[in-house]
Amino acid sequence: MVELPSLDNLRCFVVAAEQLHFRRAAKIMSLTPAAFGQRIKQLEEQLGQELFVRSTRHVALTRAGMKLMPLAQETLAQASACVEALHPGALEEVPVKLVLGTRFELGLSWLVPAIARLPESFGYMDVHFYFGSGDDILEQLAARQVDAVITSAPVAHSDWTSHFLHREEYLFVASPELLARQPFVSVDDARAHTLLDIHEGLPLMRYLDSVVAEEFCFRKVRSCGAGGAMLELALQGLGVAVLPRYMVAPFLEQGALSVVLPQREPLSDAFRMIARKDSVYQDDIKKLSVYLAQQPLC
Repeated sequence: MVELPSLDNLRCFVVAAEQLHFRRAAKIMSLTPAAFGQRIKQLEEQLGQELFVRSTRHVALTRAGMKLMPLAQETLAQASACVEALHPGALEEVPVKLVLGTRFELGLSWLVPAIARLPESFGYMDVHFYFGSGDDILEQLAARQVDAVITSAPVAHSDWTSHFLHREEYLFVASPELLARQPFVSVDDARAHTLLDIHEGLPLMRYLDSVVAEEFCFRKVRSCGAGGAMLELALQGLGVAVLPRYMVAPFLEQGALSVVLPQREPLSDAFRMIARKDSVYQDDIKKLSVYLAQQPLC
């Protein structure tokens, strides 16, 4: 393998070629004349060519020196560019592709609009989306198919880190028409109602179960697969449901939904941005989480 010349020797050569005076060049490089001359000699021996014609009164470039000069200047410029490219401030401008996973409803109602409003300081980020169920998006994170997920699911993993985004409050709701036909004023009234939830494991109903001493026994449980489907069925009067406050708030204001058992407030939870600790995008994910924490849920 050919030994490459050192950047210091190339720098000495360029300064000498610009000055055509070894003592001046040595002073510029903060070297003694002897040390400077040794650098030039090392470079000539390494390249197998004399680079300067020297006399006691005159220094000039040889043909080899003239050919080397622009190449040496370009090499030094590229070396400087390498250093500048990795400067902490410059790294913030390196394009970054981030894939974020979350639930479909939260993605469409909040995450996508928030990302669409990203300020110019996030211009280097190319954000992509993945929508799935709570379990699915966590599996995607573990498989490194997404860079971070936004979820309220309880997660404890030694290889992951999380950033708080928003408190998530829940309400137990139903349509006024359903409640007019079939009142729901006590836990016992559950026997006459259909419960809407994501699946038979009742992941949303647990927020209410946890604060009620009595056991709810519903006439029927209907699996809906997603919060959006639960909301639509509740609006149609086809069941009662525990849903996020941000999702049902507009319909409560319109009178299309009513709160059931208002004296039994469900537990709250929190949205978090979860990412792998070994992600090379940790700083970018943290910066993005700070921004998202400032965007109100809707």
